[in-house]
Amino acid sequence: MMSETRAQTLRDELNAAAHDYYVRSAPTLTDAEYDALWRELSELEAQHPELQTPDSPTLRVGAPPDTAFGTVE
Repeated sequence: MMSETRAQTLRDELNAAAHDYYVRSAPTLTDAEYDALWRELSELEAQHPELQTPDSPTLRVGAPPDTAFGTVE
């Protein structure tokens, strides 16, 4: 199914971009590009709820903090 393939592609691209931004501190997409992909996935999931997976980028905010940050007590 084409929608299923597109949803997976969008999840993969968004997850990779989030990793690059939050973990590597090396963004590979502009905010506008990321937002456009996120909106496309969100709309696709709204039209086809069965395509939404528990790990979808549309269900989370941010990512784990960069390990370069130290711990403060």
